[in-house]
Amino acid sequence: MAKINGDTLRGHVETLALAALERGEAHGFEILRRLRERGQGILELKEGTLYPALYRLEDAGYIRGEWEDNEQRHRGPRRRIYHLTKKGRKELAVRRGEWGAFVRVVGDIVGGQVCTT
Repeated sequence: MAKINGDTLRGHVETLALAALERGEAHGFEILRRLRERGQGILELKEGTLYPALYRLEDAGYIRGEWEDNEQRHRGPRRRIYHLTKKGRKELAVRRGEWGAFVRVVGDIVGGQVCTT
């Protein structure tokens, strides 16, 4: 199967990031790891695609980012840890509903099998 990259995902990266943060707080590389893991080797998302989406989500109040304390950091550069907010959980629920409708409609048009889970 062909890889799914940033161009194909345009418009959905923010929803993917919200879903990844639903599993708990994480820094950017951890969010990428979660998405790649769940993407079963097909999803190819780059930092340059994810980080602008995280900034937009933070500006909208859907996530909150905080710099980790020096005490939390074992080595390497300081990381920004992102948390899903209550507003973000509500937004994720809305986006999931929209995604389900999109998949049903496009599936009907294209004529393929529709995943309902």
